[in-house]
Amino acid sequence: MLLGETGPWTKPEALITSRKVYAAAHVAPKVLGSNTPGSPADIDWDATLAFRHELWSWGVGIADAMDTAQRGMGLDWPATQELIRRSAAEAAGIATAERTLRDLLACGAGTDQLDPATVEPGAAGLDAVLAAYREQIAVVQESGAKVILMASRALARVATGPADYLHVYSTLLAEVREPVVLHWLGTMFDPALAGYWGSEDVDAATATFQELISAHADKVDGVKVSLLDAAHEVRLRAALPAGVRLYTGDDFNYPELIDGDGEHHSDALLGIFAAIAPAASTAMQAYDAGDPVRARAILDSTRELGLHIFEAPTYYYKTGIAFLAWLNGFQPGFAMVGGLHSGRSVAHLVQLFRLADAAGLLLEPAVAADRMRTFLAGAGIAGPSEIGAGL
Repeated sequence: MLLGETGPWTKPEALITSRKVYAAAHVAPKVLGSNTPGSPADIDWDATLAFRHELWSWGVGIADAMDTAQRGMGLDWPATQELIRRSAAEAAGIATAERTLRDLLACGAGTDQLDPATVEPGAAGLDAVLAAYREQIAVVQESGAKVILMASRALARVATGPADYLHVYSTLLAEVREPVVLHWLGTMFDPALAGYWGSEDVDAATATFQELISAHADKVDGVKVSLLDAAHEVRLRAALPAGVRLYTGDDFNYPELIDGDGEHHSDALLGIFAAIAPAASTAMQAYDAGDPVRARAILDSTRELGLHIFEAPTYYYKTGIAFLAWLNGFQPGFAMVGGLHSGRSVAHLVQLFRLADAAGLLLEPAVAADRMRTFLAGAGIAGPSEIGAGL
């Protein structure tokens, strides 16, 4: 296999300041664990935490226990609690006055310990959602990490309109100790979240979202929007109260959204940044150095890879994140909790390999080539001629 060179990536020598960036990290399972569909997650903690230290070494924060870590798709609540506590303990060990634990780590608090099928619309259902959120918020707050209020499948089931969303979120924002990140996840990432904020109409939902933020701006660090709609994000970004960040969750259009429009720019809380951390970090360093042209060029060079990893069905993007981590030597086997490594086809992963190579994101090309040969052999592919030239 003739591969290109790794990109000209550099680790930062100082704190990244031009953008606030979090990479949403995945989890690595035990190779011999029973990580089959429906089984409790059996996590390789050494590999999982080592990957977090790798991301931190590039100067980015980590968004943990999010959908990238397979919340609602294999990562159960008991394992999630342990992940939050372990990641926070690691972050506490490297936190400084300049780079606090909250800068290093933000963790998702949701309601996934609650089976949506067991709750019905009405006051009792809303109380059950609140109790579930409170339990998870307490775990994150006790760890010292920043809270990300994740979207709730249970709330989407029981809410009868915008007022129910405002009631639940307003109650929680009044109770949290420190400002949180509000997470709006689109149906391309989770179809169960249809009609979130009380309407299928995005403009009507946005009005409710903005009403909530305006009423509680002092408790909102920022909002993460994952709708894959750049124009919508630009409008929302411009309308946010002063001091409230827009953390882009747009894994398709992140280069232009992070770059900005001359007046506003987005910060980032992205699954793709776990895959492209060396390039993303180098781009952020270029922004810090006053070279936005180079920064944008670097981000643009990763776009095709991002579009491929997050192609429909988008909720299986985690498979590509884990595959690239395996290729780069960050986990011992290509496996995922819940058996989700089967979420993408061989052809998809072959193209991912090619695009990662083209973007200079195979950090040790010889290791990646050897692992790719192993993967192809296991898939029953005898040689490059079966999948096209160039491999």
